Amino acid sequence: MPLKEKGSCPIVLSIAGYDPSSGAGITADIKTIAAHRCYAVTCLTALTVQSTQGVRRAEAVDARIITEILEDLISDFSISAVKVGMLGSAGAVRAVAGFLRRNQMRHVVFDPVLRSSSGLELLSLEGIELLRNRFLSLTDVITPNIDEAAVLTGLPVTTAEEMPAAAMRLHEMGAKNVIITGGHLPEPTDMLSSDAGGKVKFFKGTRFEGRTTHGTGCAFSAAIACNLAKRKNLSDSTAAAKHYVFMALKNAKAIGKGRGPIEHLYR
Repeated sequence: MPLKEKGSCPIVLSIAGYDPSSGAGITADIKTIAAHRCYAVTCLTALTVQSTQGVRRAEAVDARIITEILEDLISDFSISAVKVGMLGSAGAVRAVAGFLRRNQMRHVVFDPVLRSSSGLELLSLEGIELLRNRFLSLTDVITPNIDEAAVLTGLPVTTAEEMPAAAMRLHEMGAKNVIITGGHLPEPTDMLSSDAGGKVKFFKGTRFEGRTTHGTGCAFSAAIACNLAKRKNLSDSTAAAKHYVFMALKNAKAIGKGRGPIEHLYR
């Protein structure tokens, strides 16, 4: 792997789907990574037909292309962190898992995108089983929201009090560190569960009312990857990412007719 050049900024790899409205997905990751003064390299896993009004359709990228792109990138860049978002197909799960097994990547942050907010399924049952059985152990941090945590674990996750049990189940599946996000709770609360010693830490937030909330999960996970790439510890990275998303919400401007994007470049 090439050595990092002196004075260069950290390189963060985003493996994610494409949202044409740029509120979420790979283009949103690029904005988030740029806002953190890191450099983004990317691998597209799926195309979607969507706008601020919802996701209409998703089309997976061929798994062989995903593998070729990732291997070409790792041969050229010294990557400081990886953010994995929407995978979109069982084939993509296998391809990315194989890549992570073959290469000792640092700071792999996984945001499991399973279903769109408008209700479209974005990963098959086969793909979800592969996540449980093969993928989680290859990541350093997993950042599901309460609904995604419930799907992955089969446990109810509707309150902050139910988060620790779900996190423990994810640890049993191989996840090293778990951050369950509760942005939709009456009092927005995220929980970090560390595999080292089973420590649990809650991060409480302030509820933001408005319709410019699209892409918060993508931005949160990408911001964590950037902060880890800049050598912050996981707790500090989580707090910094939570603050970044809140400020991006606070500074967002209404765009589109539906649920508009946050302002990734508010800085």
